[in-house]
Amino acid sequence: MALHSLRFRLVDSPNSYGARRRAQRAAWLSQTFPDLAEMSVLDLGGRVESWTKVPVRPARVHVVNLEPLPAQLPDWAEADHADACELPKEILSRRYDLVFSNSVLEHVGGHERRRRMAEAIREMAPAYWVQTPYRYFPVEPHWVAPGMQFLPVPARALVARKWPLAYTPGKSYDAAMRQVLTTELIGRAEMRYLFPDATIRAERLLGLTKSIIAIRK
Repeated sequence: MALHSLRFRLVDSPNSYGARRRAQRAAWLSQTFPDLAEMSVLDLGGRVESWTKVPVRPARVHVVNLEPLPAQLPDWAEADHADACELPKEILSRRYDLVFSNSVLEHVGGHERRRRMAEAIREMAPAYWVQTPYRYFPVEPHWVAPGMQFLPVPARALVARKWPLAYTPGKSYDAAMRQVLTTELIGRAEMRYLFPDATIRAERLLGLTKSIIAIRK
């Protein structure tokens, strides 16, 4: 119980380290794109709610996610239930000022699906911002477990079930295995391959790269 409380303070609470890093990232976004308040943004895998908490909100935000859609939307937002790696034609045919994706690329299910998502991102707007946790940071961020990403799959599933800092410890084997197999961190080489026209920015913690961001302006 104490360790679960520690996770809440580190990652999940509104005043946690994780929340502060997300706020810093939002500030970086507005600094990188000074015209953000006038831009139309496609957010792949995000939530409308997240855009209500940022220091600078785009003029229009289109959120695409596999989660259930919100019952109500503000007048500056729209949302669609769709797969970011297999976007429907009615979304692919549109153009935006900026495509944004935060901590989604590692969950889409393998390199080929990451490649398809990256291809759509690069085609749908002149600018993009794609963030993903860095594979070689010593702590796996989803489970807050040191070195977990380097373990064999059965060991990772065991950590997902038993590690007390996991988001929901005690889950079934099937649920843990599904979560493990759909979480695949990547490094700089693959990020550069997926986004060859981007600048790769490092987000650091204690001098170590914690996440990487592909940016095209």
